[in-house]
Parts: sequence; structure tokens; C-alpha cells
Amino acid sequence: MTMNEREFLKSAGLQVQVLEFWITREWLVPQPEPDGRRFTDMDLARVRLIRELQSELGANDAGVDVILHLMDQLHGMRQVLAQLRQELQKPSP
Repeated sequence: MTMNEREFLKSAGLQVQVLEFWITREWLVPQPEPDGRRFTDMDLARVRLIRELQSELGANDAGVDVILHLMDQLHGMRQVLAQLRQELQKPSP
């Protein structure tokens, strides 16, 4: 499901200034649309993760940067491995 910015702010419980800061830091990367930015359920999950990192683990902004970067890399690697696994399972010609 996608949401416009107003819907996302309400669902995420974020203030505009916080959202803009997080987008500037690339912690959230909304989809640009002609009528404005669009957000997904994955963005909502990422908001929860950022809040947990800050409140429960005490991560500062630099720590959140590093953690999110590493998690994004791990996610990308998992996608590549899944694709590789599919290619390897294809029968040989």
C-alpha cells in the first residue's frame, strides 16, 4: 500500500521536520510522484526500526546511519543470493 505524505505522517506519528531530516539523511527514501512523495508500508516499518534504534538501543544519528547502511547492504546481498540460487537451480541446456 502507498500513502501520500499527509497519510504517512499520520500513520507514522512523525512531525514534518523529523520526516524531512530523515529524508535528508536518506533513512527514508520516498517514491517521487507528480503529485508529491509516496510512502509504503516498508517505510512505516523503517520508522519503527529507527525509533527502536534511538530509544531502545540509544543509537545517535551517526549510529543510525551506520546501522541502516549495513542493513540495506545485507538486504541487497540477500536479494542477489536469492537470484543466484534461482539461476543455479535452472536446468542446464
